[in-house]
Amino acid sequence: MDRRTLILGASAGAALLLAGTAHAAPATVGQPAPDFSLTNTAGKPVRLTDFKGKTVVLEWNNPGCPFVRKHYQGNMQALQKEAAAQGVVWLAINSTETGSGDYLSPAQLARWMTEKQAAPTATLMDEDGVVGKAYGARVTPQMYIVDARGTLVYAGAIDSIPTARVDDIPKATNHVRQALTEIKAGKPVSSAATPPYGCTVKYKT
Repeated sequence: MDRRTLILGASAGAALLLAGTAHAAPATVGQPAPDFSLTNTAGKPVRLTDFKGKTVVLEWNNPGCPFVRKHYQGNMQALQKEAAAQGVVWLAINSTETGSGDYLSPAQLARWMTEKQAAPTATLMDEDGVVGKAYGARVTPQMYIVDARGTLVYAGAIDSIPTARVDDIPKATNHVRQALTEIKAGKPVSSAATPPYGCTVKYKT
């Protein structure tokens, strides 16, 4: 497989700059998650701290990526709905820059989500890539979980089998589902950082 398409690597762990601040904000598991404000596909601002006191899943998304399309054959939607039933907030973030062939306008991205019967709390636009870089998101899909205290408690892959084959979904350990189950039970996340896989994020250069 083309190495430009499939990336396997360590999840976010370096000290990163949070947009709008002059201080380093480490997007590191076990540390406070960097706050951010982005507009949703309807043009309304959404801030991470709007959901203080709730568990929040961050999903880096790009419909042009075959790994994203794999999980939107029903797996991602099921996770989103399970999360919503537990009172978990789900924010899908698209950091694809406007000059990329994969770029979808807010209206196009909203339409794609509707067609897929997706159920995120909000779909957010990050065309400048500021938030994606603050979190160290390298691929799509790449997943993060922020607990009710605002601490980053998971960063990495959606599951344990790094392929674009839909048939591999039932065989894999779903890291996000496992982490949310442990959080609900008041337990620490047992696999808090895993190697993400997918298509490289098409950042603005």
